[in-house]
Amino acid sequence: MNLKEAAVMAGRATMLRGEPKHMKKLAFAFVTTAALALGACNNSNQDAVQNAELNQPAPDQLNELANQAAMDAANAQAAANNAANAANEANAVADNTTNPQEADEQNVSGM
Repeated sequence: MNLKEAAVMAGRATMLRGEPKHMKKLAFAFVTTAALALGACNNSNQDAVQNAELNQPAPDQLNELANQAAMDAANAQAAANNAANAANEANAVADNTTNPQEADEQNVSGM
């Protein structure tokens, strides 16, 4: 047997025995775990659905809360507008200083 034949036989022996497939085993374990986890979920639990419905506020309560929130927002906007108007009024105080050119013109016209 020569060296080439020995290499071919060694390659065939490896193929028959199989190489380790760690990633395939890991993927299989992951898929199995996910399938078991999803199988444990039971989404037809009527007790949980009924409890969630019981804990919801009545439509009248929701409407009242919505109206109160709208009123609070309107009051906050009005307060902000009032503050802005007050700031504008404070900035718009009449300037009572006289212009020197106007004073000179009045002195000239008075002569």
